Formats: sequence, structure tokens, C-alpha cells
Amino acid sequence: MDRTAKTKAIGFFEKYLTAWVLLCIISGVIIGKIFGDGIQNLSNLTLFHVNLPVAVLIWLMIYPMMLQIDFGSIKNVGRTPKGLVLTLVVNWLIKPFTMAFFAWIFFHYIFAAWITPTMAQQYLAGAILLGAAPCTAMVFVWSYLSDGDAAYTLVQVSVNDLVILIAFIPIVGFLLGITDIAIPYSTLITSVVIFVVIPLLAGFLSHTLLIRMKGKEWFTQKFVPKFKPVSITALLVTLVLLFAYQGEEIVQQPLNILLIAIPLAIQTYTIFGLSWYIGRKIRLPYTICAPASMIGASNFFELSVAVAISLFGLNSGAALATVVGVLIEVPVMLSLVRLANKWRYA
Repeated sequence: MDRTAKTKAIGFFEKYLTAWVLLCIISGVIIGKIFGDGIQNLSNLTLFHVNLPVAVLIWLMIYPMMLQIDFGSIKNVGRTPKGLVLTLVVNWLIKPFTMAFFAWIFFHYIFAAWITPTMAQQYLAGAILLGAAPCTAMVFVWSYLSDGDAAYTLVQVSVNDLVILIAFIPIVGFLLGITDIAIPYSTLITSVVIFVVIPLLAGFLSHTLLIRMKGKEWFTQKFVPKFKPVSITALLVTLVLLFAYQGEEIVQQPLNILLIAIPLAIQTYTIFGLSWYIGRKIRLPYTICAPASMIGASNFFELSVAVAISLFGLNSGAALATVVGVLIEVPVMLSLVRLANKWRYA
């Protein structure tokens, strides 16, 4: 690894995201115990089966990420198209199905002695939602730390964001359907509109208009950085609410957190390894292969959490499974960054 790579560091909030999530677990459980029925009243504030307080918080998470997407960069897809093909194939033709497979095997068979069939179905649903949503924000951090091509990473993320609009609902509907999980399509469509379409349009308009008015340097160095704490704070407050509802189950069955984490972690390492292997076989440059592998390995957990809450409720096993995805995201991905730097090639 060169000296430049060694001096790179993850941001404060991102670096300690796992610690913040653990604090949210503890805080949420305590709040749930103290306020009890008072917290439950928040779950009744819904519109089209979408919890309004959580909808606002999740929108605050996702909008700052959409601000970073420069759809003008898509014109560069002709440069090294193999990298884009790799991330699209892995994210949409492989990853959702391997995630469903690992979750099904572990929750319904390997862990059958510790998890009830009902909860196994819920955890499986949460895992499917994670697997169907490729990363759109944190991957910029992973690409930076592994010396990936920042411009090409932007192309990959931008294209994946557009594919989410088309592919997320059919893939989630199909995988939930074959696993016998009932899914209200109206709620799923509403969730995607609220948590993807609207923030995407708002981010695009903000990106275009503000750069036109203030310039790209002001936008990227002054405006966008102000939203990073907003996004993380909204995520953490959402997790506190989740664990306030989940508190009783977590206290009674803390082992379930570990049981959920195991197949999610195995899936992450498997997809990274597969993406890396294919990238080397098709002779991708390291600076494109590394972020392509990171995108496939990590998840758009903000969207997954939002849709899980909308479809199954704040106190559901599906929502808990997506939150465990948040819990393991940073340490697992940092280990993959170290692995990518170790495997660096010319």
C-alpha cells in the first residue's frame, strides 16, 4: 500500500457508526421500557401504511445522499463499460438471490432450534430487502479508502440509482412471493415513491439548480457537507425508535441479533469475493474493480429500513433484520477495504 492510501481516514460519524448503533440499541430499549404505551402511540401516526415520523426521518437520511448523484456523469459509461456491467450483473442478477438463499438456509434450517418459524420468515423478509438495495452513499467512503476511481464510482452509483426505480419492486415482490411472505404491493410502491423517487428528484433538482447558481465548488465543499450530520442523526433517531419498539424482544432474546448477523456477514464476504474474482478475470483496473466489489457487498440500508417499516411495521422482525444490517455494515466493510488494499494490483 502506498503512503497516500495509508493517510486516508474515514469520517468521524462514519467511523464510529457501529458504536452509535449500539448506543441506539441501549437507548431505545431503555426508552421503550420507561415510556411503554406512550412510545406505541407514535406507531399510529400513519398514512398509506407509512409511519409519518419515521418517514420524515428516513427522508432526511436519503435526500443528502441523492444530492451527491451527478447524473451528467452517466455519459461516461462508455469508458471501461465492463466495470458497469459487472456491478449491474452482481447487484441485480446475483446478490438479491444469494441473500435470499443464505437467509433461507440459516433462518429456516441451521438456526431452526433458536428461531420460531414466524420470526424466521420476518428475518428472511428483512434480509431480502437488504439484498435488493445496492449501496448508494457509503460506497463513496469505501471507494475513497481503497483508492478507487471516484469519477467511475459516481457513474456506477448513478446508474444503480436509476435501476432501483425499475428493478427494486419486481425483485422484492418475486423473492418475498416465492418465500410465501404476503406483500401489499400498494405499500411497497408507496414506499419506493416516498423514499426513492421523491428524494431522487429533489436531489437532482437541488444538484442542478444550486450548481448553476453557486458553482460546483461551493456545492460540493460548502453545501453537501452540511447534510452529513443530518443524515447520520436522522438514521440514529430512527434506530432509537426501532429499538424502543423492539426492546422487549431484544431483552428476552438477545441471541437473535447474532443469529441475524451471521448470514448477512457471510453474504457480504461472498459477494465481495465473487465480484473481485470476476473483476480480475475480465481484467478490470484495480481502481474500478475495488469500488465495483464494494457496491455489490454493501447495502442501501436506509431504503431497506424504510421499506421494512412500511411493509411489516416498526416492531417487526423484518425491521430488526435491516437494522442488524446497519450494525455490521461498517466493521465488515472496513475489513473489506483492508483486504482490497492488501490485494491491490497494477
